[in-house]
Amino acid sequence: MMRPFLDSTDISGDGPELARRADRDGYLFVRGLLPAALLEDLRMRLLEIARAGGWVKPATPLEDAVADLNGFCLEPERKYMQTYEKMYRLQEFHSLQHHPNLISFFERLLDSPVLPHPRLIGRTVFPRKEQYTTPPHQDFIPIQGTANTFTAWFPLTDLPPEMGGLQLSAGSHTRGIYNFEAALGAGGMAVTDDLGDNWVNNPMKQGDVVIFHSMTVHQGVPSKSDRLRMSMDARYQRVDETIAPGSLLPHTQPDMTWEDVYEGWPDSDLKYFWKKHDLSIKLYDNQYHERRDQGAFEMAERGDIRARSVLQRIISRDTDAAKRQRAGQLLVQLDAANPS
Repeated sequence: MMRPFLDSTDISGDGPELARRADRDGYLFVRGLLPAALLEDLRMRLLEIARAGGWVKPATPLEDAVADLNGFCLEPERKYMQTYEKMYRLQEFHSLQHHPNLISFFERLLDSPVLPHPRLIGRTVFPRKEQYTTPPHQDFIPIQGTANTFTAWFPLTDLPPEMGGLQLSAGSHTRGIYNFEAALGAGGMAVTDDLGDNWVNNPMKQGDVVIFHSMTVHQGVPSKSDRLRMSMDARYQRVDETIAPGSLLPHTQPDMTWEDVYEGWPDSDLKYFWKKHDLSIKLYDNQYHERRDQGAFEMAERGDIRARSVLQRIISRDTDAAKRQRAGQLLVQLDAANPS
């Protein structure tokens, strides 16, 4: 039976104890860290955009977020990104990671001034698409920079058991980078090592937050409801530690720049907030994604549908034209052999 998260709400004001527990378990769970009303306001703004994009069933109450499976799509498909880019332009979306409750929490945890990563991520997950549920993975591979980066993951609504959510392998942050292979779903890679029975998860309320280390293995829990599941990933580190260049770019790049995101915003301290710091930039190590991509090519040549998400990422984001061409050809072959 799945164990629940260890509740750290009662120690949320105790920085040394938070650090001790995070060092031991690789995660923290805090109830009511964010105001539910603020999350609900943002959720409704996002759902208006989602309905216009065909993600919400027409003639149903918007607040119910009933998914229209005819509009099913996922990152990085262009159909998904066109709607996501509209969401990403909202100033309210970006201001959330700067909420004083989050900033002060991470300052206590890290005992330092903190830097929220500009690359804030929003997730919209369609229900009943279990094969695309985010596989077990480590955030360090796409984040890099300092390994001592933490993600704050929070749903924008209550998550009862039928809506799934996030589960983590407690203590898995202490063993370095695990073996992995190409997989369907966000990130396009899945840890293949045996993680034992240390998985933790429980239902969440609007305003609850799970915080976990970049090396902690985590995965999505399938949604068996009929509703869209919206959540956010906000990442934080000490200002004086290294950061990779990609963490300073929009999650919607290469199709959107910060100038695109900020278009129409009033004057705001949120714009280019990270430039006031003298950051230590550490170049990205591509070995992990190169290994993932090569594995995906080999899987696709064998007709393995699990390569599909990686091929899509190569086509939409890789700077190597030859790789993009090869991925495109393999994706056509793969989809022809596996019609939906």
